[in-house]
Amino acid sequence: MLTFRRALIVAACFICMLYLVTRSHTSLPTDRIPPQDSLHNQKNNNNVDAQTTRTGHVPTTSSYDNRLPLKKPNAGSQQLLQDMSKASLRDKLAYQFPYDVEKKFPAYIWQTWKYTPASGEFGENFRPAEASWSEKHPGFIHEVITDQVAVHLLRHLYASVPEVLDAYQSLPLPVLKADFFRYLILLARGGIYSDIDTYALKSAAEWLPDNVPREAIGLVVGIEADPDREDWAMWYSRRIQFCQWTIQAKAGHPVLREIVANITEETLHKKKTGLLKNFKDNKVIEFTGPAVWTDTIFDFMNDERYFDMSTSKGNITWRDFTGMTAAKKVGDLVVLPITSFSPGVQQMGAEDYDHPMAFVKHEFEGTWKPENLRHIGATDEGKR
Repeated sequence: MLTFRRALIVAACFICMLYLVTRSHTSLPTDRIPPQDSLHNQKNNNNVDAQTTRTGHVPTTSSYDNRLPLKKPNAGSQQLLQDMSKASLRDKLAYQFPYDVEKKFPAYIWQTWKYTPASGEFGENFRPAEASWSEKHPGFIHEVITDQVAVHLLRHLYASVPEVLDAYQSLPLPVLKADFFRYLILLARGGIYSDIDTYALKSAAEWLPDNVPREAIGLVVGIEADPDREDWAMWYSRRIQFCQWTIQAKAGHPVLREIVANITEETLHKKKTGLLKNFKDNKVIEFTGPAVWTDTIFDFMNDERYFDMSTSKGNITWRDFTGMTAAKKVGDLVVLPITSFSPGVQQMGAEDYDHPMAFVKHEFEGTWKPENLRHIGATDEGKR
């Protein structure tokens, strides 16, 4: 008769045999094995960060260039635990938020405001704009993050990078925190960020031409200003200025990592030297706004860590984007023309809201008069 003790012994033996058999026949998961072409490229490129070719300037026509997207050999593979306590800020960010260009664009829509849409104080003028994003993107997770929630969300996302949290909490103006938040949330989670007073005219699925593979693009930006006038510097911060009220990105993109690192370091430096006290809001555009955003994008496009500069005829500059009427691709970055994110401004070549290339409608505070233009990008969130 089978006793209770014998039954336990038999069960234990059976479990041990099952464990040994299954372990001996289990192979590595396929997502940990780099493809053969990646192994080949790794052998032939050694310390090269990006398998990207560069042919010089971006073509001034609407055609796409032939540069490959930024891709590391083992993108998406499992990372080993490392001691990052002595790593640089950029290395910490790269480790915490790895970049894989081949992943899909995350189905997130991020916005930030003082109140949630459920609040009576949200603002009736913002409701149609906020609702348009959900209407044009069914199935997306759409979040309006309040200032109070943003603090706790960032503490969760950036717990391993305390200097970033220190910088965010040290920023003296709400507009600075709102600017910083958009870069932080996209670096950590990816998706689409758009200001609360911006309408979605078309789904993000229509922003890129059909002949551009989504798995080769990691960042989509639009042109905010293209002032073709001799006195442009009197009214604008940059000759070509990329807008930051709407950005689409995959988590970990190098441009986002760099701007987060730059703002963090600059903030902590200003805090240490006392320069954050009595900070003037007319300095926002250079500190966290579209000026520093534009500079960071141009720096990326001319960075030898991501592009082969040996055949370059010179740096990519504003001249390669002025007057453009169709999207242009630079590595894994796509720049949309001014009509896409700034339609209806009735100057600088921007078409109206019903144009096929008009994707979002941004409600500017004031008008596009010269006296207002230099602070575009700092005005909307500045209403806080």
